[in-house]
Formats: sequence, structure tokens, C-alpha cells
Amino acid sequence: MAAFWQQRGRRQDHGGLGGVIDGLGSVFDVLLANARLVLGVSGAAVLAIATLAVKKLIDRATSPRDEGDPKAEQKTLEETWQDLALIKTTPKPPKKQRREDLSKPLLSPARPLVPGEALDPRASSAPLGAPRVKSSPLRCLTLQEKLLSHHRSRLAVPEIQVSLVPQLARSISTQLQSFLRSKCPELPFGRLFLRGALLDGLEVLAADHIHLMLPVVLDAGLWSLIPGEDTVVRNPHYWMIKRVDLGYFPRGCSPWDRFMVGRYLSSNVLSETLHKMLVASINWPAIGGLLGCVIHPVVASRELKLEVKHDQVELSITLLPVVEMEGKVLLAVPPEGLVENLWLESFYRAEVSKVKELDAADSGARQRCLRILNGVCRSHPTLHKLGGSPVTHVILHLSDSGSDWAEESLADRFQQVLEELVAYLEKGVLPSYFNPKINLFSGLSEEEIDEMGFVLYRAMSEPELLLE
Repeated sequence: MAAFWQQRGRRQDHGGLGGVIDGLGSVFDVLLANARLVLGVSGAAVLAIATLAVKKLIDRATSPRDEGDPKAEQKTLEETWQDLALIKTTPKPPKKQRREDLSKPLLSPARPLVPGEALDPRASSAPLGAPRVKSSPLRCLTLQEKLLSHHRSRLAVPEIQVSLVPQLARSISTQLQSFLRSKCPELPFGRLFLRGALLDGLEVLAADHIHLMLPVVLDAGLWSLIPGEDTVVRNPHYWMIKRVDLGYFPRGCSPWDRFMVGRYLSSNVLSETLHKMLVASINWPAIGGLLGCVIHPVVASRELKLEVKHDQVELSITLLPVVEMEGKVLLAVPPEGLVENLWLESFYRAEVSKVKELDAADSGARQRCLRILNGVCRSHPTLHKLGGSPVTHVILHLSDSGSDWAEESLADRFQQVLEELVAYLEKGVLPSYFNPKINLFSGLSEEEIDEMGFVLYRAMSEPELLLE
């Protein structure tokens, strides 16, 4: 009782505020007692919650603060905001609908917004009693839907490039073929042909490069192939072309003997000879004027490369001497270093043929998955060396495991390819699908492998990151 009177005395000391509070409390009690009769059960519940919150505010405002608690004022403010939020979020009881209201429209037509007029949220709110139309939440796309949308909208090559690039490349090929026949009639070059992802339907983003293949026709009786793993380089990805039977067919019997180093046909010597002709002997300004474009040979490049600028496209054409012997396709692309007689084995034709064959057999989505991954690698500064052949061989390895490549499983296969790539990068070895002795990662440095592995490891949990 002493405590009670002490508390009462404190309230009276605050200018008679205790009497006012007691009076308000009596009014609240009377309201609560009659609320159920006047407002019904739901109305009484709302009024009770509001009354409780107001009483808490009044009690907290008049109650003494603990002098030893420096955060008492802050706690009081926080609790006050919580109570106010409680009052604001309390749902209002629905208005009882009359029979004559049923014939009225639920929503009145919205007044058109005048340009420059600020939108008043109070004016746009629905009247009390009218049912609120809930806006449906944004639909989250699945990885499958994101991949298909990315393939349709982000990877398509502009139509002008699809039609104009092959046309320009073929015209340049015709001019170059005529020059070689007139300049080097003794060299049995085959007919030039084009090769590239654009022609095979696997190009993405932009058709800004294409390969121009120059066949080097050899007499099979005068030349033979030596595997690179049997040479000093010990690399099965390369081959050497050896001149044979020099005792019966001395040097000079083959028109290609002039490009030999020792007893081997040198890819480096042949490329240097063609490079000099491209730069110094061909009148590219005249050819460009005839074709409506500007053609420049790249002087500083080790490759045989032409830069073509047209009003609508810019194109890079790489000329590649190619030898086809004993079922092998060998390119004059020697590795950097002192060895200059090596020819790189190409699997591109076999890769494209195998992927299309598998897709035709089971209506699979391998080509679509390959295009998406090639687009990701091409646009990503860290993964650009991973596109093309490495990704294709991973897909071919997965196809042998009996995976479902139907279009409905595109997302699962996409994630599985990422996981396989990370596993191969951890080992630092990706065996070729057509020759397991060949490591397709042999041309990458350890730093490049680590960076690619880190990017793909993060993408395993969030593949959508690669599509941004």
C-alpha cells in the first residue's frame, strides 16, 4: 500500500496529471464494456488493441525513468514507435454492405493523370469499404527460362552480318585464289573454302571473324606423318610431315620441297612466304575498291590475317594453310618457340559433325547449350580462352555418360557442364574427346586456369551470374 500511495503521490506532483489519467482510464473501461454491443466482436477487438496502445503511451510518458539507465529515453521512443505501428497496421473492420450497393461498380474509373501533375497517394487510394485489388508479385524466372530467353535475345547475330560476312569472305577468296594461280602456278594449292562458327550455326554475338582455308595438296608417296609425341616436343597435338624416299625421288621432285627444313615440311617457312605475298604482292586497295570495302593485311601478326572494313560490318579473315593426310586435318599453326616444323591437328570439323549428329539422334539441346556457353566465354574477360573447342569436348564427354539432353533438361545440363569444367580445371587436364592423349588445357598458364576455375566455381551456385 505504501508503494501504491507513493506512486499516486508522484502522479499528483505532476500537476494533477494522475487524476486526468484516472478519468481517462474510467472512460476507456466504459467504452470497452459497451464496445461489443455497439461495434460487434471485430470492432471491439480493434478498439481494445488501440486503447491498450494508448494506455501504454500514457503510462510510459508519466512513469519515472531509471536514472541509472542512460538508454531509458531511447527505449521509450522505440517502444512508442512500435505501438504507433501497431495502431497503424491494425486492420479496419469491413463496412457492412447494403443491398443497393451490390448494383454499384466495385471500382470507379480512374481519372487520367495530367502530365506534370504529382501523383497523390491519398487521392489514388480506394474508398473505405471498397475491396482492394492486390497486385500480383513479380514472377521469378527459373534458370531454364533465363537460359532460353538469353539464347533468343542476347546471342543472336545481326542479320546484316549473317548475310554480308560470308559474301565478302567468298569474294575475297575468289580474288586470292586467282592471284595464287597466277603468281605460283607450280604450287598445287587446292580450292580455298570458308570455315567458321557462323557457317555452322554456332556463332554468337557478332560475326566478326572467319577462317579462309588454303589446302596444300601433297603427294602421299613422297610425304608421311610423324606423331608429335615421337618427336622432341613430346606433344600429341602436333604432327610433323616428313619427306620420304629421297634416294629414289631426290629433292625437287615435289613442288613443296622448297619449304623443307631438314627433311620436314616447315609450316613456319610456308606461312612466312604467304605472309610476304599478302603484304607486298597483292593490290588490296584495288580489290577493296572493287568489292566496296577497305582491306588491310596485318603486317605485325604471325598469322596470315586480313582486316576488312565495310560500311555495315568489320571483319577479320585468317588464312590457314591446311594439309589433309591419313585422316588427319593439320593446320600451319606452329607453337611459339624454336620448333618451326610442327603442324597442329584440328578437330573442329569432327567436333561440329559429332555434336550435330548426337542432337539429330535424340532431339537434344547440345548446340543450344554450346552457343550459350560460347557466348558467356566470349563476353567474359577471364573465360574467353575457354570457349570453342574445350566446351565442345566437355559436352561430348557428358553425352557419353548417358545424360538427358532434351530441351527440358537444358538448365540441368548447363549446370553439369559448369561442374565438369571446374573439375577439369582443378586437375589442369581436359582430355580431347577424339584423342585422350591430348590435353586441351596445355596452352593455358596456371594463373589462367586458377582464374577460370574461381569464376566458374562461383557460378556453380549462381549460374545466372554468367548471363548478366
